Amino acid sequence: MKILVTGGAGFIGSHLVDALLFRGDEVIALDNFFTGEEKNLAHQAGNGSLLVVRHDVTEPYDYPVEAIVNLACPASPIHYQRDPVKTVRTSVLGMIHALDLGRRRGIPVLQASTSEVYGDPSVHPQPEEYWGHVNPIGPRACYDEGKRCAETLCADYRRQYDLPTKIVRIFNTYGPRMAFDDGRVVSNFVIQALRGEPLTIYGDGTQTRSFCYVDDLVAGLIRALLAPADFAGPVNLGNPREFSMFELAQLVLRLTGSKSQLRHLPLPKDDPRQRRPDINRAQAILGWTPTVRLEEGLNRTIDDFRSRLA
Repeated sequence: MKILVTGGAGFIGSHLVDALLFRGDEVIALDNFFTGEEKNLAHQAGNGSLLVVRHDVTEPYDYPVEAIVNLACPASPIHYQRDPVKTVRTSVLGMIHALDLGRRRGIPVLQASTSEVYGDPSVHPQPEEYWGHVNPIGPRACYDEGKRCAETLCADYRRQYDLPTKIVRIFNTYGPRMAFDDGRVVSNFVIQALRGEPLTIYGDGTQTRSFCYVDDLVAGLIRALLAPADFAGPVNLGNPREFSMFELAQLVLRLTGSKSQLRHLPLPKDDPRQRRPDINRAQAILGWTPTVRLEEGLNRTIDDFRSRLA
C-alpha cells in the first residue's frame, strides 16, 4: 500500500513508518517538526519507499495514497500547553483535512485518538463505552477536547459520507526516540535517573498509569488500519497492567543503577489519578494483546537514552 502518515517524524509516527516500510509499504510522512524530529527518520535516508514532507496539517494537502494514519498533534502536556490554540487547530483542522483527502480518494482514515478523552475517569478500567470525565475549560482541554472533537468528525464523516474511518485510543506509550524534554513520566524518570537528578513525582505517587511499549502499540495500529472497512472503533490500545508512579520510579532507579532521590511536587490541575485500558475489544476484534513487559521495555528505552546522552 501507499500510506500517508501525518506526524510521521514524531516518536510514535517514526516507529510506525519503520514498521510500514518493513512490511513493504510506500510511505509519505508529513510533519511540521514542532515536536517531531528529522533525526527520527534519518536511518531511512536513501529509502526510495519513503518521502518525508515538511507540512503543517492545519493547511490542506493532497497525495495519491491508499490510506491515511493521522498522528499529527503534540501529545504531552509540556508541548501541547505551549500553544493551546495551535493544539486545538491541529486536532480539528488536521482531522478535517485528513478526512477530506480520504473522502476525495475513497480511502480509509485512521485517527490516533487518546486515552485523554476519558479525562480523570470515574470508571476503572476504562472501556470504550465510557464517555469520560473531562474539564472542557481546563489547562489540558486543548488536547482532551481537541481529540474528542476529532473523534466526532470521524463518526460524522462515516455517517454522512460513508467514509471508512477508524478510531484508536492510545494509552501511555514509551520507548526509544522519546524526546528528552517530552515531559511525560517515563522519559522524565529515565533522563533524571541517568543524570543523577532527583526523580520528580507529582502528588503522593499513588496515581497510576498503564505503560505500553511502542512496538506493541505500532502492531495494534497496523492491525486497526488493515481491519475491514466496517471496523470503525473506537478501540483502546494500551497495556492493561497498572503501575503507580512510585512503583515506576523504584523500577527505573533499579534498572539504571541510579542513586537519585525522589522529589515530590504538587499534582497539576486535572491530572488523572488513574488510567488503565479495558482491551477486550482490541483482543476480540483485532486479535491484539501487548507482549512486552514493562521491565523489558524500560531496559530498551534506558539503553536508547544512554546512547543518545553519550
